[in-house]
Amino acid sequence: MDNEGMNILEELFNHQDLKYRDFEANLTPTVNKECFIGVRTPILREMAKKIDINDAFLDELPHKYFEENQLHAFVISNIKDYDLAIKRLEEFLPYVDNWATCDQMKFKVFKKHKKEVLLKVKEWLKSRHEYTIRFGIEVLMNYYLEDDFDIKHLELVNKLKKDTYYVNMMMAWYYATALAKQRDAVLPFILEDKINNPEVKRMTIRKAIESFRISDEDKCILREFYYGNKTSK
Repeated sequence: MDNEGMNILEELFNHQDLKYRDFEANLTPTVNKECFIGVRTPILREMAKKIDINDAFLDELPHKYFEENQLHAFVISNIKDYDLAIKRLEEFLPYVDNWATCDQMKFKVFKKHKKEVLLKVKEWLKSRHEYTIRFGIEVLMNYYLEDDFDIKHLELVNKLKKDTYYVNMMMAWYYATALAKQRDAVLPFILEDKINNPEVKRMTIRKAIESFRISDEDKCILREFYYGNKTSK
């Protein structure tokens, strides 16, 4: 690790909060507790603003610590050049090992390149890597549920074969959010029992029923569809 990278790591440890480290570790069980430093997100965001997109830190993969991955995610999310953002993202995605780092990556530059990004999403959904798939679904949720929504996107997600908790949870989150934003298209998709994965269907219904963005009437419809005469708890 070069001097720049060492300074970054030293700064992370300078902001260490041991109680927060334990809290974060409990929320992210797929990462070994020894890999947490305990640095709060606002501090990481401020650090990210000071790191150049060509800093050697971005080439030092895999990182050892969770906070290094978080910092990496924030730095590349700030890249304004689309081609460079995709390059740096695809270098990093294979090393993402938890839901938190995956979900932190939100690229403003994607909004100006919807057609190109959608092609990338289709590639990411074919990946064997759990968090690359999760990221692809998240991009559909964050950028393609307004004017760019297409019912075919629901089928893209529905065809996924990766049956893991963090992929399934993102699928359910996507369907429930799509229901809130594109109700007339998505409600029939759910009621026609098109969601292939039973666990994803269960999670979707639960998330929709818990959502403040779904009407009480639609919640009753979903309860009747999934639970029949049973009362949802």
